[in-house]
Amino acid sequence: MESQSHVNPIFPWWAGGLAIGIVLIVAVALVQPIGVSTQYVVLDGVLLHQVLPSFVEQTPYLEETTEGWTLATYEFFFALGIPIGAFLSALATNRFSTRVVPREWARRFGMMSGRRLVWSFIGGFILLFGARFGGGCTSGHMISGVSQLAVSSLVFSSTLFGSAIVTARWLYGDWGGRR
Repeated sequence: MESQSHVNPIFPWWAGGLAIGIVLIVAVALVQPIGVSTQYVVLDGVLLHQVLPSFVEQTPYLEETTEGWTLATYEFFFALGIPIGAFLSALATNRFSTRVVPREWARRFGMMSGRRLVWSFIGGFILLFGARFGGGCTSGHMISGVSQLAVSSLVFSSTLFGSAIVTARWLYGDWGGRR
């Protein structure tokens, strides 16, 4: 039997799904559906209003979408809580790691951390740009939108999973014969 190099999850997949469902129900009941990508625009707009107000005034997208916005909102603290929660969870489960290059990436592309960080940034930028261009984000579509059976969210989620599978197969091949 082949040894597996992955780490077993602390909780089963369905427990994570149940937790996300409960968070969504509470968020909708108390505030609004879950969404994150807009907060990047808000952060940019608030900072640019302080540092380069003339640039914001000359940029219709920033001027229109960030006028009167503040960082003191539920959405901003929700978005801020994502990396903080991930960090605390990693510490609590003793899974914190400072490794920059995952084993799968290293096997395929080598241990160059700079290369990994550049491609991670490019991928994240493309994902965020596409999310803002499409007027939503993965959390907004896949959690909030799918729970409301929005056709656009169902199409987005199916497309995202399909393209993720194709991209992973293209990047990593057949994962050393594992299925």
